[in-house]
Amino acid sequence: MAPESLNVSVTQDQIKDTLSIIKSLQTYPDVIKGLQLLKDHGFRLITLTNSPDAALQEQLKNSQLTHYFEQALSIDAISQYKPAAETYLWAAEKLSVQPQQMLMVAAHGWDIAGATQAGLATGFISREGQSIYSLAPPPNFIAADILAMAEQLIAAY
Repeated sequence: MAPESLNVSVTQDQIKDTLSIIKSLQTYPDVIKGLQLLKDHGFRLITLTNSPDAALQEQLKNSQLTHYFEQALSIDAISQYKPAAETYLWAAEKLSVQPQQMLMVAAHGWDIAGATQAGLATGFISREGQSIYSLAPPPNFIAADILAMAEQLIAAY
């Protein structure tokens, strides 16, 4: 969609090379402190991604985040991309909790909108270039980064 909207043409090799970058992205400086703070306060931390499971595992390993997460869930298992409500409901089932007992934290407005539609509480990380999806209900929490989000969640729960 991006090349089309920018009116440029790209080859399949260029697409493949570009998508492979996600496996080695560096974490923002606040992520480890925020995840550790949540973990120290008893929050269950799980990932839920549209990325293939192999890419997810490599990404977590390369960013040294694997040990923060109880589970790393990929839509590979159900072939249903977020923001479909079924994806979030599947994650709740995998975790043996009700959707209302979950909170999705993301920096993508579409992801927050999908989680809200599925009945989850939501927290939006307002990273540069990201915005809340204006046609969906607002998120329950908004923060500039994961550490600030962790502080809000600890105070709220």
